[in-house]
Amino acid sequence: MAYKTATDLINEAKSRIREVTAADVAKTLGQPGAPVLLDVREPNETNLGRIPGAIVIPRGTMESKIEPLIPRDANLVIYCAGGNRSALAADTLQQMGYSNVASMAGGWGAWVAAGGPVEG
Repeated sequence: MAYKTATDLINEAKSRIREVTAADVAKTLGQPGAPVLLDVREPNETNLGRIPGAIVIPRGTMESKIEPLIPRDANLVIYCAGGNRSALAADTLQQMGYSNVASMAGGWGAWVAAGGPVEG
């Protein structure tokens, strides 16, 4: 049996999800219908800051904590540090019935590089 690498799993997830850019997300902040932002980084990462208004649920506990916080029909953009955990999270949430999910390509690094606002 051939085993999959982390890269295999990430690439497979990215083939099944939608990705958006940091610039796309920045344009929506404060606008009607703006997506719910989900930060799936760990606490030691979110201590560096986050996108204003983002809900923080670390990737390791997301499946068990998201349902009471974010409805399945929410317009949802997920981000992590670099875009890989968020891709895996988006793939998982689609399997859980979340129907309008995207991963932010490049994650927090792309957000900061694009000059997006930061809180915290």
